[in-house]
Amino acid sequence: MASDTRTEKEKMLAGDLYDAYVPELLNERLRCRELVHDYNLTRPSEEKQRHEILKKLFGTLGANSIIETPFKCDYGYNIHWGENSFGNYNLVILDTCPVYVGNYVLMGPDVKIYSATHPTDPQARLDGSEYGKPIRIGNNVWIGGSVVIVAGVTIGDNSVIGAGSVVVKDIPANVVAVGNPCKVIKQLQAPTRPPKQLQQLTSYDQKKDNNA
Repeated sequence: MASDTRTEKEKMLAGDLYDAYVPELLNERLRCRELVHDYNLTRPSEEKQRHEILKKLFGTLGANSIIETPFKCDYGYNIHWGENSFGNYNLVILDTCPVYVGNYVLMGPDVKIYSATHPTDPQARLDGSEYGKPIRIGNNVWIGGSVVIVAGVTIGDNSVIGAGSVVVKDIPANVVAVGNPCKVIKQLQAPTRPPKQLQQLTSYDQKKDNNA
């Protein structure tokens, strides 16, 4: 059997068991923590500085989006954040694997998004192995306060996740889902009109364009 010649980072991104404590990943988490620290120390009026830090931190940052402080993440580059999307206070994203957040997403305070997980096998945990699975949040999703979303979950467009829910399985589009574990309780009709401009989320990029 051929040996696995991939780096630990390559294994991590592929969703396979990997060692999180190799120098490359330790350095990348340190870089992320430094940027997150700087972000959390910005003043509310420092929109340009906040925007520039998130651009350095995230893999993708859509226009006209806001993440309130304090905020925490592991690597940053695995986060792909859409346009016109809002994350409230105390958002935590463990982005071992990619985390995709769509457009016009609203997140309440204390939302936790965990793409990282650990093997259930006790010996594998003692060996220091861990892994992750991608998380996908569709467009126009509303996630209530204190929701936990675990590794591998997909939430469909236009759905609502009730406050305090723990999402352990995929949630389809156009539903209300609540509870622990989170389950569908109501069907919704998909929107029929285009989104209204969210003036309260006007970003540094848009202000710059408007002043050109």
